[in-house]
Amino acid sequence: MYSTAKAGPQRLTSTSALDHKLSHRRTLPSLPHFDRPSIDPGKAVSNILYNIPPPSTQPFKRHILNMFVQDEPGVLARVSGCLAARGVNIDSLVVCATDVPDLSRMCIVLRGQDATIEQVRRQLEDLIPVWAVVDYTHTKVIEREIMLVKISTLGPEYFDADHFGLMDEAEYEVDNAITQAEGHEIAQQPLSLSAGEALSIKSDNMRSISALAKQFQGCIVDVSDTCVIVELVAKTSRIDAFFKLVRPFGILECSRSGTMVLPRSPIKSSWVSQSDQEDESGAVMDPTMLPPG
Repeated sequence: MYSTAKAGPQRLTSTSALDHKLSHRRTLPSLPHFDRPSIDPGKAVSNILYNIPPPSTQPFKRHILNMFVQDEPGVLARVSGCLAARGVNIDSLVVCATDVPDLSRMCIVLRGQDATIEQVRRQLEDLIPVWAVVDYTHTKVIEREIMLVKISTLGPEYFDADHFGLMDEAEYEVDNAITQAEGHEIAQQPLSLSAGEALSIKSDNMRSISALAKQFQGCIVDVSDTCVIVELVAKTSRIDAFFKLVRPFGILECSRSGTMVLPRSPIKSSWVSQSDQEDESGAVMDPTMLPPG
């Protein structure tokens, strides 16, 4: 008598990704047929040499590619190698697992021309471990990035001191003497602070950093006697703005995760808003019609 066992879930492989793309291959229309006329080889070579198309004048834009790849060793190396072969630099790259076993999501932020990025997207989609590549550049998405930044509370004059320790007057005098002996101008060194002055400076800077973090919906996750660590989750432009505002305090360390995106879901409604009408019309404002200034 033969016993039947219940088969478990089938494991995804690179062959599964290849089978999926072959079964969902997009059919392109056939090209028209033309009779080939006889061409002089000299004229053909002249056309190749002297009729070179000018370089593309398309602007470099920020592109977001979302990929579904096979969870196996070597996929990231093949993707980065494909991008390096086209001369495209990666601004950020985030890889994470999905709710589907053996399938990972990869979000890549690139900068380049539309034609170049489209060619890169097609080459990435031809890789065997890659299931699909979606371009979210012109799609309404939710974009988030996490940043951990360590900010000094002593101010820009003291945050870069050795081990965050305040140098005493004797050390400053030795440095000034060496500077005078070498014939250089004496650099203005920060004066040593008393305990009360240091406490007052740290308290003022702490309030300012806390107010900025609250304004950007961030939070302080660590506090020490000389610095604080702020955690901020927002889109890339807001993180850049917060980083510019806290730079005068003194940035000790900074770590950013990279961009993660998900497309927005449309709202089903019979009412059509003004923005929806503008999107459907596709009208583009002519800059020459704007008033001067």
